[in-house]
Amino acid sequence: MIIGYARVSTHDQDTSLQLDALKAAGAERVYQESASGALRERPELNKCLDAAREGDTLIVWKLDRLGRSLPNLVEIISGLEERGIGFRSLTEAIDTTNAGGKLIFHIFAALADFERSLIQERTRAGLAAARARGRKGGRPRALSKDQVKKARAMLSDPMITKTEVARHFGVTRMTLNKALNDS
Repeated sequence: MIIGYARVSTHDQDTSLQLDALKAAGAERVYQESASGALRERPELNKCLDAAREGDTLIVWKLDRLGRSLPNLVEIISGLEERGIGFRSLTEAIDTTNAGGKLIFHIFAALADFERSLIQERTRAGLAAARARGRKGGRPRALSKDQVKKARAMLSDPMITKTEVARHFGVTRMTLNKALNDS
């Protein structure tokens, strides 16, 4: 079975161009939705992916209708491939049901992996540069050293509980315990 998926970003847009192309390409069933590609939850896409069975082919008008980013596309298409489901993009002429299309897809996958590696390298370099300038990363401590000292003093009174001390400083009991253990 050939299954189509069409998506527009806003309710003002129309899927008719995509639907016509998908029907002309032989789509027997088409799932469509109006949702930003940036959204993680796209119910119709989930239904479409769930409906696809081994031997089926999922077709889209353009790659950007399916995934939020290159890594997201690779994840979706790899999941299809693992389940024995083909994939075709009509505009980009990608077809994983043949050797040439698989090659193009694997090039995309390599590019996505390369992109992830570049981001990791830049992040590490940025953190190292910030440390070299004396900047420490991470979230600021919930309790200062003086507050931890005061908390210890308060807890020396057996009539005061950790819950009361935590409430006094506006933190959770877990945060108070962590601050007491870290100092």
